[in-house]
Amino acid sequence: MSERAKILIVDDEPFNVDYLEQELEDFGYDTISATNGQEALAQVAAENPDLILLDVMMPLMDGFTVCRNLKEHEDTRLIPIVMMTALGDIEDRIKGIEAGADDFLTKPVDDRELRARLHTTLRLKATVDRKLGELRRIKDHFAKFVPEAVKRLVAANPEAPELAKRECDVTVLFLDISGYTRLSERLAPESLNALVERYFSTFLDLIHAAGGDINETAGDGFMAIFQDAQHARTAADTALALLAATQVLNTENAVQPLTVHMGLNSGIALVGSTRFEGMRGARWTFTASGTVTNLVSRLADIAQAGEILIGLETARRLGERYRLQRLGWEQLKNRLGERYQQQQLGWEQLKKIDTPAVEIYRLGGYHPCFHLGAESLASPAAEQ
Repeated sequence: MSERAKILIVDDEPFNVDYLEQELEDFGYDTISATNGQEALAQVAAENPDLILLDVMMPLMDGFTVCRNLKEHEDTRLIPIVMMTALGDIEDRIKGIEAGADDFLTKPVDDRELRARLHTTLRLKATVDRKLGELRRIKDHFAKFVPEAVKRLVAANPEAPELAKRECDVTVLFLDISGYTRLSERLAPESLNALVERYFSTFLDLIHAAGGDINETAGDGFMAIFQDAQHARTAADTALALLAATQVLNTENAVQPLTVHMGLNSGIALVGSTRFEGMRGARWTFTASGTVTNLVSRLADIAQAGEILIGLETARRLGERYRLQRLGWEQLKNRLGERYQQQQLGWEQLKKIDTPAVEIYRLGGYHPCFHLGAESLASPAAEQ
């Protein structure tokens, strides 16, 4: 081991403690001691030893009880415990095995056996610690790609997390970078990637702080799902915060500022895991699907730079605290037509576009009365 191992000696006989302390220090180990079982548990909590030399017979709490207590707790069960028993006492060894002891030493302790058993046990512990450290690092790495909703479901039931899709009332937010294609033509890939990461890192922090779950990310945008009790307002507040954050970032990045546009839509969606089976195995994603996400994707697609477009159901839930401008079905149709005309589609092709007949609103910020505290939650205030 690269650092000196710390060994806890638990024995109610001062002579035994002194002898073991001297031997272990000669072997290159640090030592701490306890004279009874209760003191031993306190020392483990305070010092987190690498190994415990534990006597069987002690006042207040015997060694078997101490061993059993430590092995039953998640934080201490991997600390190796070497129990010291009388010569030929098979019953003590059996009880020690049942309590979870990792190894045994026979009293009086032989210094060569002591050295060998400690070396072997500590080497095994070092291997286990290294493997666990690697697993934790891998877990932390993969956790970056796992939505918070999945983490919560797994934490609630690690053995059988409920990841199957189920109907949930949600608000979905789509965000895209405006003019991303032009940016990709002007900037080197490394510069564009660094620029997007800088902005998106701030965006993702704001979404997580609001309790939202990032579902899908692409080079120029992402999708987030909000499921709290007031998810429509939470999503609207977050969308406005994202616009404000973009302005702040642009003041720090005057050379190449970015603009974003968003869509918001609320309603019932299927939320949960989706499995894609391919030739190289299965891939799982956690997402929301249905008409709610279909429409919000369309809203984000037609939104202009710096604009937030929302569906009728979201507008209905927001109340009078926000400034909403009704655009209506015709406006949506015209804007889709303009977008497809830019792609040089003919009129016959335009007539075949499947455009949903829904009312569209523009979210323009907070209503002045909200800042004065005169908030009403009854119906959406729509500027005609």
